[in-house]
Amino acid sequence: MDVEALKKLNKDKKLVKKLAKKYDAFLASEALIKQIPRLLGPGLNKAGKFPSLITHQESMVQKVKDIKCTIKFQMKKVLCLAVAVGNVNMTEDELVQNLNMSINFLVSLLKKNWQNVRSLHLKSTMGRPQRLY
Repeated sequence: MDVEALKKLNKDKKLVKKLAKKYDAFLASEALIKQIPRLLGPGLNKAGKFPSLITHQESMVQKVKDIKCTIKFQMKKVLCLAVAVGNVNMTEDELVQNLNMSINFLVSLLKKNWQNVRSLHLKSTMGRPQRLY
């Protein structure tokens, strides 16, 4: 969408919310990313889908692939959290690296770090859950 198409939304909350539901993620150029809060209001930010920055040097296909491989941790008032950390196409080393990175990031979000973790389980689609911690 260009600036004119964004202006047509006219900060209409319903239209912005509909746009946010329609797509999983957004990319925007540096010039456009500064104008988005002014054109659309806080709707995209509230939906957790504020656009990622893409420059002219970056490959759009590679940037889309990176965004598809990225997950968001949202700590709310829930006691359990389930997150996908790998897929069938990944090697064992890639899975271990993803697992370490996601566990360390999750623990860094908690107030008392490891003191707030009771247990960690790793589960494959068809297999039994394995307790890690």
